[in-house]
Order: sequence, then structure tokens, then C-alpha cells
Amino acid sequence: MKIVSRNEELLTDSRSRIPQSSSTTILSSCNKLIRFEDISAAAFKIQCGVQKTPCMYSRLSKQYGMDIYLKKEFLQYTGSVKERGVLYLLTSLPQDQQRKGVIVASDSNFSMAVAYHASELRIPVFVIMSTSTSPVRVKMCREYGAMVISYGTTAKDSQIHARRLAQENGYLYLEEEDSAVYLSGLGTVGLEVYEQVPKLDAVIFPAGGHCGLLAGSAATLKYLNPHISVIGVESESFPVLQQSLKAGHPAEDQACNNHHFYGDVSGVCFGSNSLQLTGKLVDKVVAVREEDILISMLRLLEYERATVDAEGAIGLAAVVAGKLPELKGKRVAVVICSGNLELHLLQQCIARALTLDNTVCRFSLVISDCPGDMSKLLEILAREEARVLDIKQERIFVTSELFTVEVICTVETRDKIHTAQLRNALLERYPTTTWTQR
Repeated sequence: MKIVSRNEELLTDSRSRIPQSSSTTILSSCNKLIRFEDISAAAFKIQCGVQKTPCMYSRLSKQYGMDIYLKKEFLQYTGSVKERGVLYLLTSLPQDQQRKGVIVASDSNFSMAVAYHASELRIPVFVIMSTSTSPVRVKMCREYGAMVISYGTTAKDSQIHARRLAQENGYLYLEEEDSAVYLSGLGTVGLEVYEQVPKLDAVIFPAGGHCGLLAGSAATLKYLNPHISVIGVESESFPVLQQSLKAGHPAEDQACNNHHFYGDVSGVCFGSNSLQLTGKLVDKVVAVREEDILISMLRLLEYERATVDAEGAIGLAAVVAGKLPELKGKRVAVVICSGNLELHLLQQCIARALTLDNTVCRFSLVISDCPGDMSKLLEILAREEARVLDIKQERIFVTSELFTVEVICTVETRDKIHTAQLRNALLERYPTTTWTQR
């Protein structure tokens, strides 16, 4: 039984209009309509290889006026939902190909999932990474069991080299695509969410260019209950999916940011199957700002003790930004799909999010360079219950009158209201106080 009969016609027609991926995987020729039976078969086959992650009620529910359940896919062994599709894809390979091995060329979550699960299945696995790849990612892939080769200065160089090695040695070159096998594996997320949260009203997924999770899970949820709203969220800076849906084909030459913060959120739309399924089964696609993603990361760390990356936080960002007012009072599941954020970047993200949230602020003022004046300033900060994070004094380059000192202070407050109270108290005592705008 097909999920929706119209999709069969749509996808069949679309293959004559939309060029297929240039992937050299042997699975790209096996694209077909996803049936619910395919997703059920995938769930049965991968159940011993991936975690059935919890979908838990969140304390954020009261703050945003809806019952929020978080599907914590970042708890997978490699920190990403991609394991589901990768494991089903690898176990579906012919045995002779499993003996020869597979090769990938990127530092993405997909590559790390391939490295781990191929090693667990005793499939020889090679990962080609450019010399600019983070040493942490290289180390992780090696620890998962892959043979990692550094080649070229760009991702394109690595891909060309990987394809050449695949052709010369009989390896199967894998890249993330939207074959029915891969989408069926990803679609098992929707199956678990439906089982774990009764009476669901909506499910929110990350979208962007790599919308396989959204498409596969939408197929599952709409088959089980057509009344469940399926919503995708992507970045305003890279509205790849919305542009592709509007054009009716995968967007090409989309300018993408290569910054590791965005990950797959800024990826190029890679397949017609995912795009057509999304267009027919997904109820809504919204875009959020970078600031909303950072605040979402902060909320997950504060309330859930969950450290996630941009792709993991982008679904909740739509709720944080107020983009989905129709979900007020509803029961909503949010898929937190990835948690692979490098520590130095995590530090930058949290610091920036705290300033955006108005809980860390900076001000400067000029006081006389006399004994006791600094203590008076500190008394005001103590009375207002502001925590001093950093304080500096500038005497030499002060442009005001002689024998004064400029004080630059960074403090932590509870919230926006507390910050406003502190600002008023300082302006009352020091009218020339200047606040650093975020």
C-alpha cells in the first residue's frame, strides 16, 4: 500500500523533469516510492544498531504555552540522526560490495555515521578529508574505525580523490542522497515519535538542503495520522528548501556558508524524491534567524542540559521565535537531531547567546580617580544583585577631565527586566553611563 497515491504519480513524473544526483552509489538507481512497509522494515532491521531515543516532556512547555516533547536524536552514538539512514543503507548493500568496502569524502555527520556503522558491520571504510578539516573530526572518524586519508585543501578535492580511489579499487562511493533506502531509515524517527507521544498535534523537524529526515518522517506520520501537522524549519540565511519548493526542482548554485556552525542546515538541496515528498506531505516550512538558533541552543542547555549544534536546535528555534503561533495549547514534538558541536565553537555560541538574551551586558562610565569611588560603583552592582564577570580601568587614554578613570564592566543579570533595573540604577548615579549595544 502506497502512502499517498498521488505521490506515486508525482514522483514518477518528477524523475523525467528533475536531473538525478550525480552520486556513484549503486543505490541511486534504486529510487522508488517510499511505502510504509519499507519504513517498518527499516525499523525492524536497524533496531539493534541504533538507539531508540527518548521523546520526553520538556520544562520549556510552560514558557512557550504548548506541550513540548523533545525527541533526543543527538543521543545516538555518533551524535546524529543520520545513523538511521546510514545503517539501513549499509545493511542493504550486496555482500560482495560489503566485502570490497565503501568510501566517503566529507567531515559531515553522514560521514561519521558511515565510519562507525561500517566498522561495526566489518565493512572496510575509507574517509577522505581535506587538510582544513578539524583535527577533532579526524580523530573521531579514526576512533570509529575508519581509515582516514587527508587529501586536498577543499572538500571538492577530497571528493574527486575519493571517486578516483573508488573506481580504481572497487569501493562504493557514498554521498548523502535521497534513495528510498536512506529515506526509509530516516523515516523511522517519525514512527518512534508516533509511538512515544499519544495524541500528537504537530511534529517539527530541521529542514534545509538535506531534508531527508523531514521527508521520510513526514511519509510515516501522514500514513499513520493525516491530521498530524508536519513542519520543517530552515535558516533565513539559506532558505534552500523554500526556494526549491517554489521553483519545483532542487535549487542549484545556492550560495552556502561553509562555517561549521551551520552544518547541513546550509547544504544544497540534493534530491527530487525528498523535495516532492516534502511538497506534498509537509504542511509548513518556516525560516528562522541565526539569533533564534543561538537562543534555542541556550534554552536547550539551560532547561534540558542538552548540548546541540545549529541543526539540532533549529526546530525549537521556530517555537522560540514565535513563528508557530497556531501551536499554542497543542501537543508538539520537536526533533533534536544532532549534537556535534566543537568545544571552541560551543563557547562562542553560548557567549553570543547570553548577550542576545540580555543576561550578559557591558557598560562603561567615568568616575573620579579617588579612593572610595570604585567601591561605590561596586556597592550599586551588589545592591542590584548583578554578578561582575569582568572589570577594567583605563586611565591613560581617557578623553574626559583630568584625574578620572574610565571603567568598563561586564556583568551577568537574571533577565531583561533585571538588566533594565540595573541600567536605571546606574544612570541615576552616573548619567554618562554608556551601554554597549549587542
